[in-house]
Amino acid sequence: MDKEDVQNWLDAYGVAWVKGEPEEIVPLFAQTVSYREKPFDDAMVGREAIKQYWQEGAADAQENLEFSSQVWAVDEQTAVAGWQAKFTRKSSGVRVELDGTFRLKFSTASGQLLCESLEEWWHRREI
Repeated sequence: MDKEDVQNWLDAYGVAWVKGEPEEIVPLFAQTVSYREKPFDDAMVGREAIKQYWQEGAADAQENLEFSSQVWAVDEQTAVAGWQAKFTRKSSGVRVELDGTFRLKFSTASGQLLCESLEEWWHRREI
């Protein structure tokens, strides 16, 4: 696994988010993935939990999304990346800007790059 592999994974993640397609996010993750959106929250575990999270929090709630990312470091099966997103909240019309960091742990056991653990930290501003 190298930076290009991780960037390709992040690009697919971003495309699925922009399109608002939880069905496209789910295959990027291992069956038993641990996904922690905020450091002090319990992790979501498993693909179904991620699908529900993305349906409710993104597909049903956001529009006009933009996403970019940069791989900062790769060490064996762990990567650290920065990401930025902008979207409009469907309920209020408020434009939101996010700037965040991912710590990602991957597996290639299935022959493809699957995320086993995602931890994120982000800051938000409404513009």
